Amino acid sequence: MTSSLSARLLLLTIAFVMLAEVLIFVPSISRFRAAYLEERLAAAELASLALEATPDKLVSEDLARELLSHAQAKAVIIKGPTMRRLVLADDLPRNVDAMYDLGDAMPHDLIRDAFDALRPRPDRTIHVTGRSRKNPELVIEIVLDEAPLVDAMHDYSWRIVSLSVAISLITAGLVYVALQWLMVRPMRRITRSMVEFHERPEDVDATIMPSTRKDEIGLAQRELALMQVDLRALLRQKDRLATLGTAVTKISHDLRNILATARLISDRLADSTDPEVRRAAPTLVRAIDRAVDLFSNILSFVGHADGKIHRRKFDLRDLVEDVGLSMGLSEESDVKWFNEIDSPFPLSADREQVFRALLNIGRNAVEAIQGEDSGAGGRVEITARRENGMIAVDVTDDGPGLADEPRESLFRAFVKSEREGSTGLGLVIARDVAWAHGGDVRLVESGPEGTRFRVELAET
Repeated sequence: MTSSLSARLLLLTIAFVMLAEVLIFVPSISRFRAAYLEERLAAAELASLALEATPDKLVSEDLARELLSHAQAKAVIIKGPTMRRLVLADDLPRNVDAMYDLGDAMPHDLIRDAFDALRPRPDRTIHVTGRSRKNPELVIEIVLDEAPLVDAMHDYSWRIVSLSVAISLITAGLVYVALQWLMVRPMRRITRSMVEFHERPEDVDATIMPSTRKDEIGLAQRELALMQVDLRALLRQKDRLATLGTAVTKISHDLRNILATARLISDRLADSTDPEVRRAAPTLVRAIDRAVDLFSNILSFVGHADGKIHRRKFDLRDLVEDVGLSMGLSEESDVKWFNEIDSPFPLSADREQVFRALLNIGRNAVEAIQGEDSGAGGRVEITARRENGMIAVDVTDDGPGLADEPRESLFRAFVKSEREGSTGLGLVIARDVAWAHGGDVRLVESGPEGTRFRVELAET
């Protein structure tokens, strides 16, 4: 039970109250001792006044013993500016074990003397000095046994301890009840809801019912409820995407054969001598190319979600050349592919995934240059450099730049793009590849003069 929040709060409350009582006890016991000795000095002064009231300043032996008993002293000494005399005395002890001056004692001195008196030792005789309450010029000195003082201090200590325990238990009980009502029970509801949501995330009944409290716990309950609703929606979307990915994977072989057959037929149509067929063939080829790209990107998006990579050494310049050839950018193309990477540029990474990332970004650059006009010309430049343990690959085009609105959704899958037929997967896949290599993909700049994307890969 001590591991529960309630038990810990109870024990801590008791401990803190007891600590507070100890801090109160330290000055209290010193003050009790000082007050006890001051009372003895005042009683001794009264005894001396009774003696002064007699005609010859002498009293009988029985009266003297009674006066000393009232003061609980063995001797009373009065000292003034010009005199010092023994007023009353009984059997004076031969030795005095300790001397204390209450007039010059500082608070820390009183505390030290009080705890020194509580130490278990044989009966002691002490000499105490203090100023008269009636006449500050007079100093009262008494010699007395310390045992009655120690007994009184022990009684006082036990009363303080008993009171402290009672106060700590009552306070701890009240605090415990208050915390149970204000904090522990609501926290248990939050914890129970989190556990149930973890076990049954799809179950609507596992959603916490937030209270109307205005404090931090009420806020936590409301935020937890919103988070559970949002996570449940994300899980449903994830399940749908997983189902879609499984279906696409199962039919991928058939789709590849269908698209390959359509591509072969479109190539033959492009060689036809019929003017109408030759005019329609490019549109058909572009449509099939978009279908191939869409299918390839979806497979890549589904198949590489785990982020696993297989590093090996290769030349980055050669890979960029392969990317340019894969996009069909020959010497006669209107869009020129400039590979400005030094050779050799050795790199340890997953070649296939880096190829896919640069191919997607490069294809976006070519499409940005061509726009609606497939015959528009321009240039795409690829550069690379090493800095701060990273390899930065820049893909720069001289197209018209990106509109302000699409920039916010560049790296979100299946978000509508300004380009017709685009799924928005190209940059998402490129960023997943960069993340898997300990880097990132960033839009460095975009404007009327062109656009630059940077692919960062961590070196091993």
